[in-house]
Amino acid sequence: MNRKQKKNLIRIILASVLMIGFIFVPVDGVWKLLLFLIPYFIVGYDILIKAGKGIIHFQPFDECFLMTLATVGAMIVGLMGDGDFVEAVAVMLFYQIGEWFQSYAVGKSRKNITELMDIRPDHANIEKDGELVETDPDEVEVGTVIVVKPGEKIPIDGVIVEGESAVNTGALTGESLPKDVMTGDEVISGCVNLSGVLRIRTTKEFGESTVSKILELVENASSRKSRSENFISKFARIYTPVVVIAAVVLAVLPPLIFMMTGGDPRWTVWIYRALTFLVISCPCALVISIPLSFFAGIGGASRAGVLVKGSNCIEALSKTKTVVFDKTGTLTKGVFEVTAVHPEKADENTLLHLAAHVERYSTHPIAASLRAAYPDEADGCEISDVKEISGQGITALVNGSAAAVGSEKLMMSVGSEVTQCPHDHTGTVIHVASDGVYLGHIEISDVIKDGAEEAVRSLKASGIKKTVMLTGDSKRVASSVAVKLGIDEVYSELLPQDKVEKLEALIEARKPSELVAFAGDGINDAPVITRADVGIAMGALGSDAAIEAADVVLMDDDPRKITRAVGIAQKCMAIVKQNIWFSLGVKLLCLVLGALGFANMWTAIFADVGVMVLCVLNAIRALFVSRL
Repeated sequence: MNRKQKKNLIRIILASVLMIGFIFVPVDGVWKLLLFLIPYFIVGYDILIKAGKGIIHFQPFDECFLMTLATVGAMIVGLMGDGDFVEAVAVMLFYQIGEWFQSYAVGKSRKNITELMDIRPDHANIEKDGELVETDPDEVEVGTVIVVKPGEKIPIDGVIVEGESAVNTGALTGESLPKDVMTGDEVISGCVNLSGVLRIRTTKEFGESTVSKILELVENASSRKSRSENFISKFARIYTPVVVIAAVVLAVLPPLIFMMTGGDPRWTVWIYRALTFLVISCPCALVISIPLSFFAGIGGASRAGVLVKGSNCIEALSKTKTVVFDKTGTLTKGVFEVTAVHPEKADENTLLHLAAHVERYSTHPIAASLRAAYPDEADGCEISDVKEISGQGITALVNGSAAAVGSEKLMMSVGSEVTQCPHDHTGTVIHVASDGVYLGHIEISDVIKDGAEEAVRSLKASGIKKTVMLTGDSKRVASSVAVKLGIDEVYSELLPQDKVEKLEALIEARKPSELVAFAGDGINDAPVITRADVGIAMGALGSDAAIEAADVVLMDDDPRKITRAVGIAQKCMAIVKQNIWFSLGVKLLCLVLGALGFANMWTAIFADVGVMVLCVLNAIRALFVSRL
């Protein structure tokens, strides 16, 4: 609780005590009014000042004006009628209680979000003359070696030049499992070093580092308003003057009609009803709870490692009915692995042994995967006369035998006849021969990510009608991945511009209320991410292109986070709609009851302050959307 909240709470308590005490003081008329003006001014002087400023600046129609008009009117009615001023003070008192509660709730939400996103480093350690000197991260130049001790945040993106450790990426990804890092690994700012001392050569300035980009994104999220927020703002500007005019009509027209027909005008009764009508009509619940719902939802999403650029993105994501995926790096790992070994005249170990040794000096990704599949590469074999044949493969002498590893064309050139394999191939086939004898082949594929199948399945369960995959891979490989994951449509062999065209066709074919989201790795897919109704960047740690282009940034490469993002948006929008309908429904009912004389000022207090408190409590639930 901050200083201002404590001060307001003291005012509320003091005014409450005085109001209750003055009820029992045996005075009437003007003297009783003067007594009740004391707690009234204590609790409501700031509201009166704001109302006066609104009138001076010709912008009177806000909740402060309504509260002032209603309470001053109630004082006058009390003076003219039964001398009861409790309701007038109570209206202002309970309004301030609701305002205090709302202020406390927003402060609590901001504090929670700040704690969740507490990734801004305080300093960077630079070693000078054998001692560590704490330096402002803004002053560290690119290429500087910084030292990060156990328990400290990594202040700037860079590459480890010395040391190994485990780092906690929880503040960025929402995952509690630490990640092991060592010399040569890239690390990003915002992570916490858990164990060993790390020396890191910076690759970016602090202002361009991941931590700065993320903090800027979260801080600016509130400026991108949703249609719901814009509607509430416009609604309040029109609604308030309308209800003021309606209250004036209610106070004046019925008495005039009664006077014209010879009846009792009962001015105090109708003025009281009009004042009750004003208090009920105050749109505080809508004006406060809707932005608070989005604000809490954005904060709750950040806890789950889902960064949303604004409430408009939450609203758009909740309307998504088609999700389009990039394949490589999004649904698959983007690295080759040996997925099958089919020997003919040798065992599996011999095939992998020859392939690893022949590819020992190649820098091709396929060569790296073959070496990784044979862990005993340093087994004393003699390798000589290595020759790389462009587009075909590599030949070499392995312990004096002529080995060839590569395409079917290479096999033909060394006089080895390839045996047709009965297995279906969904990856790249590497053939192996020794001294002209065909030994078999190895299949290498881009491996599907863990959780990709679950992600597609859970998206459909959450209401997504269609899933689509766009890829530059061959039709055979793309179709195989799509079938395994249960994706509805697949388009293969696409160039980057072809992906944009396919996405545009999907957008044109959709219904206006059903949006299309695209999820990509955020580096190669920036044009498609930008073109989509909702752009989702996958695994965007350290990717400037992702943060700039996407509407939603997932801070790790788990495809299940896409479902999490959609679920968060749907829950947040459900809370927003609940608050809108509940607030409008209760107010409409109480307005009718107030106009007909069935609702008094205490009912008005519930319709205003009570509904606001309930809506704020409901809005706070959006802070916990990360528990989906």
